[in-house]
This record gives sequence, C-alpha cells and structure tokens, in this order.
Amino acid sequence: MKGEVYSHLEKSIRPYIDLVDTLRSVGIQKDLALPTIAVIGDQSSGKSSVLEALSGIALPRGTGIVTRCPLELRLKKVPGVKWKAVLTYNKKTGPVRASRLAQSTHDEEKIEFEEPSLVEKNVAAAQNELAGRGVGISDELITLEIMSPDMCDLTLIDLPGITRVPVEGQPEDIGKQIKRLIMKYIRKDETVNLVVVPCNTDIATTEALKMAQEVDPKGIRTIAILTKPDLIDKGTEKTVLAIVDNRVIPLHKGYIMVKCRGQQQIDDDISLEDASEMESSFFQNHDYFRYLLEENKATVKCLAVKLTQDLVDHIKKSLPQLQEEIKNKLWNVKRELKDCEDGPPEDLEGAKEFLIKTLNRFNQQIKALESGELLNEKTLFAQLRAEFKKWNDHLDSTKTSFNNTTELSQKNRGRELLGFSNYKLFEKILQDHVAKLKAPAIDLLNVIKDIIIKQFTDVVSECFRNYHVLQDTIMDKINNIQLTQLEKAEKRISEQFKMEHRIYTQDPIYLKILKEITNETFSEKELPVFDKKCNYKHMLEAYYEIVVQRLADQLPLMVSFYMLQETAQILSTDVMKLLEKPDVHELLSENSDVSRRRKELRARLNRLTADKNQSTHSGDGPKVRGHSDRGGRDGPPRGANAELT
Repeated sequence: MKGEVYSHLEKSIRPYIDLVDTLRSVGIQKDLALPTIAVIGDQSSGKSSVLEALSGIALPRGTGIVTRCPLELRLKKVPGVKWKAVLTYNKKTGPVRASRLAQSTHDEEKIEFEEPSLVEKNVAAAQNELAGRGVGISDELITLEIMSPDMCDLTLIDLPGITRVPVEGQPEDIGKQIKRLIMKYIRKDETVNLVVVPCNTDIATTEALKMAQEVDPKGIRTIAILTKPDLIDKGTEKTVLAIVDNRVIPLHKGYIMVKCRGQQQIDDDISLEDASEMESSFFQNHDYFRYLLEENKATVKCLAVKLTQDLVDHIKKSLPQLQEEIKNKLWNVKRELKDCEDGPPEDLEGAKEFLIKTLNRFNQQIKALESGELLNEKTLFAQLRAEFKKWNDHLDSTKTSFNNTTELSQKNRGRELLGFSNYKLFEKILQDHVAKLKAPAIDLLNVIKDIIIKQFTDVVSECFRNYHVLQDTIMDKINNIQLTQLEKAEKRISEQFKMEHRIYTQDPIYLKILKEITNETFSEKELPVFDKKCNYKHMLEAYYEIVVQRLADQLPLMVSFYMLQETAQILSTDVMKLLEKPDVHELLSENSDVSRRRKELRARLNRLTADKNQSTHSGDGPKVRGHSDRGGRDGPPRGANAELT
C-alpha cells in the first residue's frame, strides 16, 4: 500500500520529531514527560480508519477492543528508500521467534519487515504477547516505526478505544482500566490530545471528549477529528458545521472533518489513494461541507499537515523546559549514584573518617534547615510562617466587642454604691477571655512539632538513605529530643498564660491603644475621669488588643526557639557523639536494596546520557548531548549536563 499523505512542510521539521523519538527510544519518558500526540476515541469512532489514512498501513481492525496496548506510530518521510517498518516492544519471557533480530536489551523484541501487509499481523502478535490472547489490555508500549518516501513526518500514540459495557470475556472493570490507561497519557501538559468523534453522534455525550475536557478544560491542547460525515442525518448539517466552526465546544486547536474508507470500501478493495480522491470529491460536491476545503478544515491531507505542525510547535515550545529538566535530573541522578557507589571503606580508620564526613554533611543540612537556607519543595520557614499566620488570624477573630460588659457589671455588683467601678470584674472578664487562647496555643505547638519532625526526617532520609542503622539511631534521637523540647515548650506556654492572668501593661502602651480605640485625646491625669462602667467596653478592648499583639509574636518565637533552634543545636551535638561508639561498621550497615537502587540509578543515568551517536541529528535541528561526568559532588556537574541545542 502506498501512503496517502505527502510531506507539505519544510525539511527542518524532521529533526524536532526525531529528537523526541530518540529520547523515547532510550526510555527517558520514564524520567520526564515528552511532547507527544495521543489519539483517543470511543469504540467505533473511526479512530483506526484515521490512523490508517495517515500512515498508509492497515492496523488491526474488528469489533470490540482492537487497540489493546498503547501503540506509538513513528511515521517518517525518507526519500529514495523502500518501504520499511520496525516493530519494537519489551517482550515477556517466552520462546524466541526466528524472525527476531539481535536484541539491544535482554527483554526487547525487535522485528523488521518490508511488507505493509505484515503490519496488522505483527501488531496483533505483539498485543497478544503483552496483553494475552483475548480482550485484555496492557500498559506496555508497542513502537511501530515506518519509513517511506510517501509518508508524512509525524509521531503519535494510539490508545485503546473507550468502552462502556464489557463484552464476553472482558473483566467487569474494563472501562475503568481503559480510562486509567488513557488518563496516564492525556493528563500530561506535554501531550496534545487528538480526539476522534463521529459526526453522527451527539458530541457533548462523547466519552473521549469529556475525558479531554477534564484534563484540558480550556481546550488549549486538544484537537478534535470529526469522522463519518456521510452518515449524518439530513437536516443536521448546520449543527455539525457549528461544531466545526468552534461554536459548540470551543477548542483552541479546533476541528477537522475527514472521510476515511468504510468497511464496505475495504471489502471492495478500494485503495487508500482512491479513497483519498473519493474524500476530496465528497467535500467538493457537498452543499454544506464544501467550504471546509477552503478553510483547511477537511480531508486527511489537511489533518496530516496540521498535526505535524502542531507537534513540531509543541516540541519547540517544550524544549527549554525539557532541557532544564534533563539537566536537573542528570545532576540529581549522578549525585545519588555517587552516594550509592561511595560506600564506607573496609578498614576501621577509613570507615570512621567516612562516618565523620557523613555526619558533618548531615549537621550542615540541619544547620541550613534551621537557618532557613535549605530550600526544598516547600521550605520549612514557609510552612511555619503559614501556621503562625493562622495563629494570628485566630487571635484577631477573638477580638469580640465587649458590648455586654455593662449588663455584666450590674449582675455582678458588690457592695459598692451605684456609679463606683469594680476592677475585679474587669480583671475576671479579661482573664476568662485570655484563658481560652491556651488550647489553640498548644495546638499550634503540636502542628509545628509535626512539621519540623517531617523536615528533619527528610534530611535523615537524604543523608543516610543507604544506612538503615544510622537512620533508625538518628530518628530515635530526633524523637527523644523533640519529646523533651515539647515538654519544655508546653511548660513555657503554661507559664506565659499564668503571667497573662496578671493584667498588666505599661501605662503609655495602654493609653496609646485606648486613644486609638476611642478616638479621644486625653492625658494620663485626665484618664481617671474615664473610669466609668459605661466605658469598660473600650477599656477591655484596649487591653485585649495589647494581649493579642503580645501573643501574636511571643508564641511563634517561643515555639520556634524550643522546637527548631534548640532541637537543631542539641541534635548536632548528639549526632557527633556517635563517633564514640566502638562498632562503626555496624552504624554504616547498608540497606539490602542498595544494589537494586544502584541498578535503577545507572539505568536512569544511561537514559539521561544517551549515546551521542544515537541522539545527535543531522542538519540544523535540535540535538541532545550526553557528556562524561567531570563534576564535583556538591554542585551541578560541569560538562555533565544533557543539553538541547
């Protein structure tokens, strides 16, 4: 079969698509998301026909779930070569087939063939091996690379069709399984979602479009393909045109209508070239859809051009971020791998020196954490400040007006004659009001304790990830120190509230706040005239404002001092006492899974520093370069970054 679509764009697009294909070939998608086009659609939406028209090859067809594994289609226009395909996937353990070529890894299956008619058979066989014979699905990716002078330059991933009702032999949750697999791809910001929707269905009820809207509510990275325009009911043409014109469910990338081969045309051996001519004739002669040709919103040819350009634009837009992510991940992996490979020496002196360096590094991290220099996903001080703000907001919320004080003073009159003040009542009202703040203050203390322990635990995990004995020993120290500090802080908070039981503030401070509340100006000599029960409301509010201001700062300072500053200082001292232990090698016992971690990190390193011969593209397009590690332990490795240029 001859591919339908010919290249309509400049030759410079190929390097960008090859760049992402190369990165995916070395498995870098396991470490970071790559720009791609994911094709989704409900069952019987015409998805297979669209892919067939784009690629010029017959994919598995039939009823029920036909695409049972993610299928990555890499279409390459290569002038002057014979049609060729390469099918690759990670195979399950089983008999070796004679058609298999030499494997690049112990579990990779790679099949080359030069007959387009073998595509359907080989894809079906790969799906059977990965998902089992029948109707099951698998997350394992199958890659089909096709090179031909008649091919369009495009890479996309075909995903299983969405089903609602399981058929015989399918698990009851097959619909959920498929949606989970689809979501795995389409939720990523790096993915352009190609949604296939039949013209003869209500677009608003299409499950595929609903899923695309769920992850891309503004329609920024979604394209919709309208299929089967010849099957719509007469009289509904204007409704369909409203959809294509983006007036029903707006999509930033818009809609394109196509008419692919139907089953009858396939049965009649209508070639893809003839089907393309029939498609053009259909739109040219259609009373309503004719103008879509002028707008480049119809035919598979227009679709191929748009998809290729959209993919290249998406890749170009993603390159700076992709470059930065590769740099950061490469640096982190090399640092982690260095930590794994630099195990403790066998001799006692060497092991002790290694332990000193390890503990010093931990203490430096703790000091940086305590001083606010250690930055992570959510800085410690940012979390503490957020909790302290909640405390301040709570204090502000308790500034209730003391409107009922006059009534209270009448109910609680002593033997004084009418008109005389009752200072004890004034004290009691304030004491009761302030006492209610103690429980929230203790709550604040416990919240801060949990945050600090979590941050300290993260540092322990990072510094001693390979040494479970050290981890357990130091975590015990952290928990014991925090328990002691918690008791000290609780005692100090209790003392603070005992002191608050005594109603006191400096006269100038009280007078200043009282003036602000009453908007009256008077001297200290005139203030006794103000001492009337009708003015108790303002006097109470003024003093409580002073209490709030005092506690708003005092509690955070107190909690930070005991739970963070003192804890860090005590911990740093206690940690170094571990050097006095006789059995240093026991402290440095490695975790049993360190070898597994080393293997995983080395695999990630290989992916991120892919061989230059494989990842460098000809021409003026982008390149990915991997270099040897000549960097230090404590900073980004110079010359070791993966670059996109």
